Amino acid sequence: MSENFDVIVIGAGPAGYVAAIRAAQLNQKVAIVDKQWLGGVCLNVGCIPSKSLLKNAEVAHTLRERGKDFGFSFDNLKLDYSVAVKRSRQNSDRLVKGVGFLMKKNNITVYMGTAQLTRPTVVTVTDKDGKSTELAAKNIIVATGASAAVPPVWKVDGEKILTYWEAILQDKLPKSAIIIGSGAIGVEFATVWSSYGVDVTIVEMLPRIVPLEDEEVSKELEKEFKKRKIKTLVGHKVESVEATAAGVHVKVSAEGKETVLEADQTLVAIGFRPNAKGLGLEELGVKISERGFIEINEKMQTNVPGIWAIGDVTGKLMLAHVGSAMGIICAEHIAGHETVTIDYEMVPRATYCQPQIASFGLTEAQAKERGHAVKVGRFPFQANGKALGMGDYGGFVKIVVDEKYGELLGASMIGPEVTELLPELTLARMMELTPHEIARNIHAHPTLSEVIMEAAHAATGQAIHI
Repeated sequence: MSENFDVIVIGAGPAGYVAAIRAAQLNQKVAIVDKQWLGGVCLNVGCIPSKSLLKNAEVAHTLRERGKDFGFSFDNLKLDYSVAVKRSRQNSDRLVKGVGFLMKKNNITVYMGTAQLTRPTVVTVTDKDGKSTELAAKNIIVATGASAAVPPVWKVDGEKILTYWEAILQDKLPKSAIIIGSGAIGVEFATVWSSYGVDVTIVEMLPRIVPLEDEEVSKELEKEFKKRKIKTLVGHKVESVEATAAGVHVKVSAEGKETVLEADQTLVAIGFRPNAKGLGLEELGVKISERGFIEINEKMQTNVPGIWAIGDVTGKLMLAHVGSAMGIICAEHIAGHETVTIDYEMVPRATYCQPQIASFGLTEAQAKERGHAVKVGRFPFQANGKALGMGDYGGFVKIVVDEKYGELLGASMIGPEVTELLPELTLARMMELTPHEIARNIHAHPTLSEVIMEAAHAATGQAIHI
């Protein structure tokens, strides 16, 4: 006999567990299913532990490379990377336990096991011992996320050829590493590993690193990475990846010339594939795109009534905070509650390498391609007192504005803590503010946020400190 719910959520990552909580707040009887853990990849082997490692890396880099700048030195500095990993696991475990508490607080029933939709209103959950439980609900939300995309011929062994999963859990570092891909995962691991003295080479197929960001941001990051002795090979295609007795051989090609790179390890960070197979979706007629993502409308509905999808499995924008926002909107639609829509182009994007990168909306080039007459406001961190005091003043803020209407079209930032500065701009965009209002908003001094104000002044043609 099936246990009945109003909503069943499959997947307990940032999209799924947030959807479950919001549905419960709206008086729905909710169950959530996950085959491995609460919190998903983000809390367990992604966003959260990686930020712990990045903090350790920041300290390590300061101790190793910048001690003289701050007036201290060491005769015998020892860096224990295993302690950094241990701390990252403690932080991860703490938040995962917090999600468990939230499930209990909101009376959400948790099932650990593999889920399969056997009918549009029925989910069968099979636990690790092979025991099956049948659940029924009027609404089923699929939030199963995504996994690292790796060509089948590249044999991931977890020791010499890694994905982010193995990389974030290993407590010993190689002496040298090749990172394939310069998206967020690639440049964040490059930051961590190089800070501990690993000889890092990034291989990127496209003409510049972080290729989805503004071109000026790519140039600035490459310049800063060069200071950290991180090598970058752009415009290089990876032809093969092979484990050897000593490490790895990575064959790359550019302009018809092939080169073999050697290192102790290689990290494959070229993208993600959706976890949509094996759920029974196609058998029920749910539309799946050619790339394997679940197709949805702005309400998070699939084409099959009662089946919804959110987060990375939809391929809309594969970011944890986007998944959470989708989860809230989905739950509100199910409950018939007033809600909003998401403009995926305008949501914040954050990369936590050093220096950090943050952006939203259109780059300058994209705005021009769409026919906007563009004004740009720039301001460097080098002219900001707080950044100078921190000893971290590389980078800039760049605001892109429609010249005719003063509309914020986007922003690109690289520099200290820019991921924390971005919400002022996305809120301004949402509330239809112009650079004039941002510039006239009095910012505390000295703060990093003054760079936002100064860039807004620059966009209005009234730059003060530059």
